Amino acid sequence: MAADPRVCPVCGAAIVDGAARCASCGAELPPPMGDGAPAAERAPGTSELRGDARPSGADLTRRIARLQQWAEAAEPLELTVPSVPPWAEEAARTGPNPEAWFEVVRGVERLAQLKIVAALEGWERLAKNRLTRLEAYSVDGRLEREQIDDTLHAARSGDIAQALQIFHQVDRVLSLKERHLDQAREELERLVSLLRDMEALGLPTPLEPAAVAEDLERELRQGRLAALKQELRAVRLQAVNRLKVGLPEYVGRYGEFLVSERNDGTPVELEAAELARAAREFARGHPEEALRRLRVLAQVHGSAPRPGGGASGTARP
Repeated sequence: MAADPRVCPVCGAAIVDGAARCASCGAELPPPMGDGAPAAERAPGTSELRGDARPSGADLTRRIARLQQWAEAAEPLELTVPSVPPWAEEAARTGPNPEAWFEVVRGVERLAQLKIVAALEGWERLAKNRLTRLEAYSVDGRLEREQIDDTLHAARSGDIAQALQIFHQVDRVLSLKERHLDQAREELERLVSLLRDMEALGLPTPLEPAAVAEDLERELRQGRLAALKQELRAVRLQAVNRLKVGLPEYVGRYGEFLVSERNDGTPVELEAAELARAAREFARGHPEEALRRLRVLAQVHGSAPRPGGGASGTARP
């Protein structure tokens, strides 16, 4: 009795004798089995299904459900995975010829696998670019690089579920590391901007803004995020404590400056309202917004008088 012809367990394509991989989808192939191998041990994609190996409605339902799982897991890839329509699923379960539907489902699986592999290859390029950026800030990405390679290997070997599982894991880790880095970068830039605004308004700063920016950038590039965040909090606290003394005095001087201008016949209602908003923002615990408003006011209307001096009345650059 002749042995059944070998077919790929993933896509169902015919296999050339002696081949170790499928020529259609690239999946690794199990070794050939003789005539005496039990039917349960044969490749699940055997196209010649006879006797007790005939596909059942439950088999088709299981494979269709697997396609749906692939589609859901591939959503972050912004990919539309081919699927079996509901009417076809019902016909496959209840129809008199399940073998024909089995071939249809296998074809849909093959198309789905090809699309997922292509999408993962595109994601691989983007993920490695993201890793390169993280590594520029001394963030270790060796494990993620290995897992990216594992993802593509599993997908090309036909283990789509495993490939998508690793993809989700790697993507979550990359997003988490990027979020920590971006938050540190945002806090650094906000603090330096605060110090520069204080300096531009003539308010005393705890440290020189350019030196602070250089030191904090060095910490960030070395990947010392925990130490960086502690330093950011410490410098910001010093700056806010200085502002608690210097800002009310500045607002008072600017208010007197506006009153003097109004007495001279200059309309200053808008400037007075903006000055009040800045003071309110600082009282609400938003020093960055308060200083931003004050600096814009100084640039548009003119700077406040220095202690012991007269009003400049000139716009700052």
